[in-house]
Parts: sequence; structure tokens; C-alpha cells
Amino acid sequence: MEDIQRARLLAAMCEVVAEQGLVGATVARVVDRAGVSRRTFYEQFHDRDECFSVAFEDAIERVSARVLPAYGADGRWLDRLRSGLAALLEFLDRDRRAGRLLLIGSLAAGSSTLERRLRIVDRLVAALDEGRDDPRAGRDVPPLAAEGAVGGALAILHARLAAGDEPLTPLQGQIMSVIVMPYLGPAAARRELLRPIATVDPPEASLSGDALRESGIRLTYRTTQVLLHLARHPGCSNRRLGDAVGIPDQGQVSKLLSRLRRLGFVENAGGPRAAGAPNAWRLTAKGAELQRAVDIEDAVRTQAFECVRE
Repeated sequence: MEDIQRARLLAAMCEVVAEQGLVGATVARVVDRAGVSRRTFYEQFHDRDECFSVAFEDAIERVSARVLPAYGADGRWLDRLRSGLAALLEFLDRDRRAGRLLLIGSLAAGSSTLERRLRIVDRLVAALDEGRDDPRAGRDVPPLAAEGAVGGALAILHARLAAGDEPLTPLQGQIMSVIVMPYLGPAAARRELLRPIATVDPPEASLSGDALRESGIRLTYRTTQVLLHLARHPGCSNRRLGDAVGIPDQGQVSKLLSRLRRLGFVENAGGPRAAGAPNAWRLTAKGAELQRAVDIEDAVRTQAFECVRE
């Protein structure tokens, strides 16, 4: 069950950094949010910085699992770039906490994380610089065009993530317009502004990449968050649960809960409901056993809490 303990700590680090910044992400706050002991933390990580570094790498792995397949290796540079940007913005909208950790929290991290971040930025710059090889590109495109475009886009995303929860996907056309301007000119830039927003929906990546042998379910970030939240707050509706764990799409929440119910981890404690009434989800005995195995501080109670209606 070490995979679950580790996933809980990484998820907690991500949450605390998103709310408090890296300076406020103390070991005490992380273990309190994860619901584990300090001893468990130090069994997994040497210190706070190592935990953050692993959380950073995990977030990189998850965003790469979405962006790289979308960007692909074939096709026109412009089409691949548009698809990659669409996947990135969708990821940031679905997981604001990871986005804040990647783009904001990492700026206050140690030298190894900053160097890792710089290498990633260099790869983004190289991808954009391929635009100079586009047959439609002007001959006088400066080598710094890609670096300026990446820096500008990251600054925009940093500002939006720091300001609140405004959706980022609608910025797709504007960011693409800024990117293509130096390569393909104003006409192409205007077309990007008018183009419908592209959407990409690749499969969710696993936090650990391993299957939970006994549970029959993959240990994904979202699955871990749902199980942990229900352990602490039984009686949640679909909407309240989605808001709490950062899944804005209610269809995705319903699919995940249905899968967990089929596997015997959760149940709807609401009983017969009137049309339109919210569900009241809680862990089953099997789900409670899974949580106790990793020392959850708040054991699942036998009766669900009254659901807080919105």
C-alpha cells in the first residue's frame, strides 16, 4: 500500500503549494492534508524539497501524457502546435493545482527543479523554432522568436493561474495568434483568432503506473483524490465531490463513481431519491479497509454526513 501513501502525499503537496505557495508547504501542512503521520512522510521522502521535486516530476509526467500524444510527430507544424496547446490548456483547466505547482510553485524551488524547468522550456522553444522551417514562413524570422513566444505564453498562463480559476481554454486562439505572427504573418494570426477552439481528450495517466493488485483499479490521481475525500467527507453529491477534487466535468465524475461502485469501493447512501435530488456517496467496507491500510486519520463512519446542498 506504499503506492497509496505516496500518492496521498504527492496530492497533498500539490494542493498545499497551490493554496499556500512553496514557502507555505511545510511538512506539517502536507501530512495534515494527506492524513498521514510525519513518520510516514519521512519513510517516503528525505525532506519537503524531495517531496516537492517528486510532485513536480509527477505533474510533468501527467501533463506530458496529454500534450505529447496531441502534439505528435507527423503533420504540419501549425496543426501539431495547435493540438499540443489545446491539450495543455485542457490539462491546466482540469487540474489547476498541478498547473499552479508547475508554473508558479516551481519558481521558488531549488536549483535541481529550476534546471529541470529550464530544460522543459528549452524543449518548448525548440518545438516552436520548427516554425522557421515552415515553407510559408518568412526568411527574416529571428532565432529569438520562439523564445519570446514561449516566454510570453508562460507569463500569460502564470498570471491567469495566480489570479484565480478563470478558464484557460478560451485563450487558445489568442495564444496561437501571438505564436504564429512572427512566422506566418498577420493574416495567419487573424485566422487563429477566428478558428473554433480545438479539443483533445487523451486518457488519464496513472500516478504510479502500477495496478493495485488487490483492488482491481489503477491508482490515478483523480481516483486517489476521490477516495480520500469520501473517507473524510462521506455523503457528498456528484457535484460537491467534483468541486472538491478538481473535476469540473460532471460526466467524468459520474463515470469515475460508477466504476468505483462496480468495484465495490463506494456506494450511494442516499437510498431512493426524488428526481433531481443529489446522490450521497460514501466508502463501502471494502473502501474503508483500503483507507485504514494507509492510516487514514478520519476513519469512514457507518452513517453518511448530511450532504451540503449548493
